[in-house]
Amino acid sequence: MTRASLEKKPHEVAAMFDDVAARYDLTNDVLSLGQTRLWRRAVADAVDARPGERVLDLAAGTGTSSLPFVEAGAFTVPCDFSLGMLREGKRRHPWMPFTAGDATRLPFADAVFDAVTISFGLRNVSAVDTALAELLRVTKPGGRVLICEFSHPTWAPFRTVYTEYLMRALPPLARRVSSSPDAYVYLAESIRAWPDQPALAARLQDAGWGRVAWRNLSGGIVALHRGFRPAT
Repeated sequence: MTRASLEKKPHEVAAMFDDVAARYDLTNDVLSLGQTRLWRRAVADAVDARPGERVLDLAAGTGTSSLPFVEAGAFTVPCDFSLGMLREGKRRHPWMPFTAGDATRLPFADAVFDAVTISFGLRNVSAVDTALAELLRVTKPGGRVLICEFSHPTWAPFRTVYTEYLMRALPPLARRVSSSPDAYVYLAESIRAWPDQPALAARLQDAGWGRVAWRNLSGGIVALHRGFRPAT
């Protein structure tokens, strides 16, 4: 089994997700104590996909995150750089247009999507600022980005408890339910190393996104960041 390092070399990260693809969604539900379903609903509400729109769901994995956009009537492209995830997604949802792609070099033309979104994937990209610029490039003027990512709990006592869960309880639990428990050690380490809400907002602004804002979920365990590509 493959465990990526915090250097986030693309081949290591992709191989790690290949290993966990078959049980990825189930494992996430267990380790999050069921919170993933609430977070996906919040993402769907924030993206607010509409019939006829084009939505890019980056780091879509098996396509579970893409389903709400499809159900809303949007033409949705699930994109991921883990071929194992894409194969599993295609097995489950053969009618979805799964596409292989690297967040730092997206295989799409300029200004083709009304909305772009990435859930729990930006943290795994080796060049985050490049990825944010690529998302901007493929978004239509006036279009929107929605990023759902683990973040920093805002209440200090809760933050301490959460950190203890990540580093002490999550790895043993992952050994019971995951096909690649070492991947979840990386998960815990990458969450601790990830910037907080204001820092990610600043990086979105630096990449050219406007009207950037964020909303905390589950006390800041997860944050939704949204921005818009300027119309001119």
